[in-house]
Amino acid sequence: MRILIVDDEPNIRRTLRVALEAMGHTVGEATSIAEALQDVERRPSDVALVDLRLGQESGLNLLEALLAQSPRLAVVIITAHASVDTAVEAMRLGAFDYLPKPFTPAQVRGVLERVERVRGLRARIAELEDQVRIEVPEVDLNSNDPEVRRVLDLAKRVAPTAAAVLIRGENGTGKGVLARTLHEWGTRSSGPFITVSCPSLSAELLESDLFGHVRGAFTGAVRDASGKVAAAEGGTLFLDEIGDLPPLLQPKLLRFLQERRYERVGETKTRQADVRLIAATNRDLEQAVASGAFREDLFYRLNVVELTLPPLRRRSDISDLAEHLLRFFSRQTGRRLTGFTSEAKNALRRHPWPGNLRELRNSVERAAILAEGPDVGLADLPERIATSPGVRAGLPEIGGAITLEELEIEHIRQVLAHSSSLDAAAKTLGIDPSTLYRKRKQFGL
Repeated sequence: MRILIVDDEPNIRRTLRVALEAMGHTVGEATSIAEALQDVERRPSDVALVDLRLGQESGLNLLEALLAQSPRLAVVIITAHASVDTAVEAMRLGAFDYLPKPFTPAQVRGVLERVERVRGLRARIAELEDQVRIEVPEVDLNSNDPEVRRVLDLAKRVAPTAAAVLIRGENGTGKGVLARTLHEWGTRSSGPFITVSCPSLSAELLESDLFGHVRGAFTGAVRDASGKVAAAEGGTLFLDEIGDLPPLLQPKLLRFLQERRYERVGETKTRQADVRLIAATNRDLEQAVASGAFREDLFYRLNVVELTLPPLRRRSDISDLAEHLLRFFSRQTGRRLTGFTSEAKNALRRHPWPGNLRELRNSVERAAILAEGPDVGLADLPERIATSPGVRAGLPEIGGAITLEELEIEHIRQVLAHSSSLDAAAKTLGIDPSTLYRKRKQFGL
């Protein structure tokens, strides 16, 4: 590794250089904050050993400046004036470790070995993320659908803030993908993105999973656990399916949202957390509030900004999404598939897609495997899609074998697909926006 020594004492720099070079590292030196920042700007370092007192300057000020310039840098504070307060403050500001003087070469080696282990873990995580991107197609957020574009425009505006976001939508609409995208667009993108699945555990285990516990807090708690909130420090905590959060946990989550304070299960010590919170649900939370199943004050705390993803049956870009997925699976399977036949495209457009994007992904993957190619035909799609009652080779002309309701549904669908907003669609249809809202709800558009 390249290691930068920042100390105003020549003897300390010289001794450290000899020890570090003997370990096989490359060493740089600086005597002040200005020199250290210039060095890091010219030549990126992996570790900085920073003295707490640099003449009249503070090493803690340099710590903040170094991490602002190079967030991946492991900064180790070294000092002859060690105290619990300075150690705590250094770690709070982002120091990797803290070494009180005098220290031995073995102690330095131990710290650097921990740095190398962390670097190795980060590299492994990046490798796994690349592998996931190769093997699992991401939902294409560059949609031409007006409703999706409005959601993404709002998401881009709220992403850099610390505001709580509630993402709503049916199962399979991409709520988790949008949550991660919000995290990556925000100022905390270098921090962790931690997911908590609210329906997955009992109230007691979910509280432990969320806030952590101490040894002996309950049967099976054989060691301390920090919890997902602590794991998300400096990043984003995503609460998936928040509508299924047990009532016993709701007041504790409300307090955490208000104060960013919590206690581990079995512990009285209050802890502070710096996390951004995003929640998602497929439930009607207003109805849950009315029935008493969900706290009204918690609902409003979560719902600072609301993003609602439309179901796939309401989107005008189904063909584009299917083509995007087909290109991915074509590469993955090593087959040359160029697209869908007109009959297959028509089936994709007419199917109600109760499973939304998840169902579409699985259907296209199946088609890519079975298609004799180069185009995916109707017979290559799952039977439920190919034989869906809504599938037609094309709408009959007016006066043909089609009901007024079917004609109305299709006309509204097409107008929505080609309108820039719901108000514009209502104007084209010659009805009030409130009437259009009721018809969409009635027809599931």
